[in-house]
Amino acid sequence: MTDLGSVARPPAPIATERLVLRESQARDRAAFIELFASPEVGTYIGGPRPRHELERAVPEVPGRRPGLFVVDLDGAMIGMITLDRRDAERPGHVRPDAGEAELGYMFLPQAWGCGYAAEACTAALDWFADALPSEPVVLSTQTANVRAMRLAAKLGFTERERFEEYGAEQWFGVWSPLAEAD
Repeated sequence: MTDLGSVARPPAPIATERLVLRESQARDRAAFIELFASPEVGTYIGGPRPRHELERAVPEVPGRRPGLFVVDLDGAMIGMITLDRRDAERPGHVRPDAGEAELGYMFLPQAWGCGYAAEACTAALDWFADALPSEPVVLSTQTANVRAMRLAAKLGFTERERFEEYGAEQWFGVWSPLAEAD
């Protein structure tokens, strides 16, 4: 298993037709706070965090770590994508040794319904498939999150199992770059 930290940041921003996936910058701080404080965004991830706590906790340059990509539209952050190793203690795995790459994403509500999440996630998955061609990617979401379920299907994730976690039924799927190439 390859360490994601050694590859999970592209050497240059990833450009799509409308978006740029890039490293976080200081100008993204307000958007990070908005993202985590949003009641709409927090619906399926444990609720919003209090804005005053975020104002104190979010660093000047938030999200600067391997595996996190800011999604930029016309020079402004509209969301983020993460590619991290799934914790071996959590349910849902496709390998006996666990630790699969897991796709995560969050977008500001004003960016919903425009196809930005599909466009950005596709670009991140394409980049990941080039960086680690034999690595599957997993995704987990609440079954109640209909939008996320539709996006997972659109991206080519196939259901592997369902389980209870965080007090809700979770859908767990897998995407393989090898299957995409067929």
